[in-house]
Amino acid sequence: MKNYRVKINGMTCTGCEQHIDAALTSIGATNIETSFRRGESAFELTDDIKAEQVELAITKAKYQPEYLKEIPSPKNVVLDQKDDYDLLIIGSGGAAFSAAIKSVEYGAKVGMIEREIIGGTCVNSGCVPSKTLLRAGEINHFAKVNPFTGLQTSAGEVDLASLVNQKDELASELRNQKYIDLIDEYGIDLIKGEAKFVDESTVGVNGEKLSAKRFLIATGTSPSIPTISGLKKVNYLTSTTLLELKKVPKRLTVIGSGYIGLELGQLFHNLGSEVTLIQRSDHLLKEYDPEVSEAVEKALTEQGINLVKGATYERVEQVEEVKKVYVTVNGKKRVVESEQLLIAAGRKPNTDSLNLNEAGVKVGKRNEILINDYARTSNEKIYAAGDVTLGPQFVYVAAYEGGIVADNAIGGLNKKLDLSVVPAVTFINPSIATVGLTEEEAKEQGYEVKTSVLSLDAVPRALVNRETTGLFKMVADVKTLKVLGVHVVSENAGDVIYVATLAVKFGLTVEDLKDSLAPYLTMAEGLRLTALTFDKDVSKLSCCAG
Repeated sequence: MKNYRVKINGMTCTGCEQHIDAALTSIGATNIETSFRRGESAFELTDDIKAEQVELAITKAKYQPEYLKEIPSPKNVVLDQKDDYDLLIIGSGGAAFSAAIKSVEYGAKVGMIEREIIGGTCVNSGCVPSKTLLRAGEINHFAKVNPFTGLQTSAGEVDLASLVNQKDELASELRNQKYIDLIDEYGIDLIKGEAKFVDESTVGVNGEKLSAKRFLIATGTSPSIPTISGLKKVNYLTSTTLLELKKVPKRLTVIGSGYIGLELGQLFHNLGSEVTLIQRSDHLLKEYDPEVSEAVEKALTEQGINLVKGATYERVEQVEEVKKVYVTVNGKKRVVESEQLLIAAGRKPNTDSLNLNEAGVKVGKRNEILINDYARTSNEKIYAAGDVTLGPQFVYVAAYEGGIVADNAIGGLNKKLDLSVVPAVTFINPSIATVGLTEEEAKEQGYEVKTSVLSLDAVPRALVNRETTGLFKMVADVKTLKVLGVHVVSENAGDVIYVATLAVKFGLTVEDLKDSLAPYLTMAEGLRLTALTFDKDVSKLSCCAG
């Protein structure tokens, strides 16, 4: 059996993929993977099947084969005895472990270098710690403020030290189960120390030189600190150190209102702090559709979080324990004071200490590692994956990219990265979840679009929850009604968005969503109601009617 890949023109949907699969199956192809988005199909053939048969089968199915390419067998790629490792990975987060596990399954010898704590940002100081504390904050918030008459709920002073200890125990448990224990399970060599490239095929660590057939850089990111006068002299917090506080501050100022600033700002608001979010932009979440930004701003304002928009930072100073942020807003001077100051102004790639010049690895304007469609850097032996490339900053994207690296660097499969459909969630309340194109992005790509916006007060689940600030927005192609993007501001929006992701990924239409049953009194029903809203007023429908 030999592995092949064929480029195909004319595929536009999942139905096309099925037609290609059937055509290739008819001539004896096996293990077929067809993607209309990538415009290609990968499969296995026995030696007696010729390229002409493949091309003829595709042509008969009314598609246009462009070229057929044989892919080297993985067995011919792994294990080169002159090197210390087949794959040497710098970093130990989601991308690193995904690549390591799959590479071991290919039969490769894998080494992993980590200078700090195993597991990367997500389990140690990002997703896991923040989300468990966010849940605690939500419970405390609803204990203080609940929308139901007849319920007598109250909240006392928060014991943050206890919450933080519980958070640390969870992070430690998951770090052991999902990372540390897997090192021995898969026979990965762990090397503790800081890696620096010595040349294009050698890394130095702890005074030792290590060579490898292929390398993966998966070093992630760290908090970016803006240049503001006086900031270096102030005891500020980052997203990492904020989650180590043992006492809830009376007042917290947050510089930055991206997803990190929003999540951590609302967390401490819910724990009892008076929170002020400061941003340079005039619009909250400016990269989102305006309806989403407006809904989130309305929700935060209703909850009592202070927003300072369109700010120009003048300076920062600390007087005893009080931090003062001096800003100009609409030409007027203003001072925001608080006991704690959080800097949440984005993230920067961890590349400064890698000595990338010696390796011939090119970086971008923000020192991010530049990669091609195959996750390969400017050095063909070196790959990069995860946040260090400044692609979508999600651990599931990092893990996906790590798997692609293993397939390409060790398996020799030449797979392309496909990040055309990536769901994103911001875990505030109401949460924000998006997938696909915004209305503006769709127009920029040449689509003539039709949109539907459904207020949350038209969604039965929101009504019974008595939490109706939010919305659903759907962006569709006018000609085909294919769903191009979905944007949700609601409770459980992150759970809803997976359904929308499948709709966008597999080319479903507004009519497909209308014709599908949605369980009543779920937030996911909002997707179907939004689809109905393209040509109906759902306020004039009975419950469950379509």
